Amino acid sequence: MQSVAIVVLGLAGMAFGWFVYSKFIAEKIFQLDPEFTTPAHELNDGVDFVPTNRYVLWGHHFTSVAGAAPIVGPAIAVYWGWVPAVLWVTFGTIFFAGVHDFGAIWASVRNKGKSIGALSEDVIGTRTRALFMIVIFLLLLMVNAVFGVVIAGLFVGTPTAVFPAWSAIVVALIVGQFIHRNFNLTILTVLGVAALYASIYIGSGVPITLPQDMLGLEANGSWIVILFVYAAIASMLPVWVLLQPRDFINGMQLFVGLFLLYGAVLLSLPEISAPPFNDQLAAGSPSLVPLLFVTIACGAVSGFHGIVSSGTTSKQINEEPDSRFVGYLGAVGEGSLALITIIAVSGVTLAATPEIWHEIYDSYGEAGASTFVAGGAQLIQDGWGVPLSVSTTLLATMVVLFAGTTMDTGVRLQRYIIQEWGDIYQLPILKNNILATLIAVACCLMLAFGAGGASGSGGLTIWPLFGSTNQILAGLTLLVISVMLIKLGRPARYTLIPMVFVLVTSAWSAVIKLIEWYQLGNWLLVFIDVVVLVTSVLVTLEAISVISKYRREDAATRSSAEV
Repeated sequence: MQSVAIVVLGLAGMAFGWFVYSKFIAEKIFQLDPEFTTPAHELNDGVDFVPTNRYVLWGHHFTSVAGAAPIVGPAIAVYWGWVPAVLWVTFGTIFFAGVHDFGAIWASVRNKGKSIGALSEDVIGTRTRALFMIVIFLLLLMVNAVFGVVIAGLFVGTPTAVFPAWSAIVVALIVGQFIHRNFNLTILTVLGVAALYASIYIGSGVPITLPQDMLGLEANGSWIVILFVYAAIASMLPVWVLLQPRDFINGMQLFVGLFLLYGAVLLSLPEISAPPFNDQLAAGSPSLVPLLFVTIACGAVSGFHGIVSSGTTSKQINEEPDSRFVGYLGAVGEGSLALITIIAVSGVTLAATPEIWHEIYDSYGEAGASTFVAGGAQLIQDGWGVPLSVSTTLLATMVVLFAGTTMDTGVRLQRYIIQEWGDIYQLPILKNNILATLIAVACCLMLAFGAGGASGSGGLTIWPLFGSTNQILAGLTLLVISVMLIKLGRPARYTLIPMVFVLVTSAWSAVIKLIEWYQLGNWLLVFIDVVVLVTSVLVTLEAISVISKYRREDAATRSSAEV
């Protein structure tokens, strides 16, 4: 019954976050205005700035920020026990991720859809923008390169997921045309999801594989090239053609997936095999604090979300109050996915006894997306009687589709960064969509194959930096939002307190890893880690200086008024 208690308490907490806490933040702190003209209307260009139905936009936002991270992070973090993971996911969703994502959208909408990096120049200072861009570009490089590896690995390991994954793109292209012509959204949703699940059923019996040696590349490497060609094309299309409908359909299929997984818990009442706190950690395992808070990023709070929120989502907000629905509820959706992942990798569906569970989790970092697919598929079979081959294909496809949407959204965001550099350094050539996209993809492929050889797995080389870098960016995003609130004369503690916690734990983790890599002589990771740490310190100092200056000016103004 532990699994049911986790579901009830976790979802009740997130419901409180949505119905109570987010409403308070919207009305009293961000003070959303339905009459405010959003960038989607003011700058409508039919490509990136497009007013969008909030349900469709929620689908885009959620599936773009989710990716494989709210599955991989919790699946790894259960190594320390299920209690710490559940607590961080639940409280992180309510008080950290929801406010972070919601706040990044609001701040960008209020500033003509600027990215959080560009916005930092207006809020804090010119030097801050250049520093922000470094961290953002490194993070996007990590995400795009590694998600390419994750998807390719799932295609090779679960070839039955290939057919439905590519079929989803065809379905999305068709749905996008009908949505653009204002066709009934409910009918489109039913037909689109039905077509997607039909392809999953067909795909479970039609495995598709690539040769192990194709043009000198392994199957993994070939899939990575194909994926980046797709991502490059998708990232240049108008958002309504593929981005919005594909993400919307993926979001709807997540609802079905979550219904199946949570329903299976209630139907089968699985016991938990994982310990509440793991007292059998392998020698040399990282400590729970602070590493838990960077291992589970998406699903609790994630800097990548701020890039998406201010990069693509804010440019599609139809009315300002939609920011709460899309941003905060998107975080709740991701938290619910992280929560069911914890159950899937902690229960008897993965390991029949605690002893077998300890064999699977014999060291930190051994589990991941495949562990979730195995445990979740068995959970669905036990609860609903769905054949294991079908449930395995369903969950593998879900992971692939999430990772794929994040990947091509990430390439689009990298293009934005390169184009912003063109603005900053007055290089008009970088503002060209095609060239900026080619540069973004080239950087990812150079990392993938330059460091990974024919397998294309080079992104894994710098992936150990993702956790701390991602969370440092989350802290910096909360810092920008906080400074903006202070300048507006509004309470900033609801973003400042999460900001301090996230920055301290992520910087602490970065220092721990820095010492480890220095001792191992891994100079590439040492160099990048130092760059990220120094950058975050400089941005924080700049922000403190701006806050102090503003408060001095505000105090002087009040003193003059009293005289």
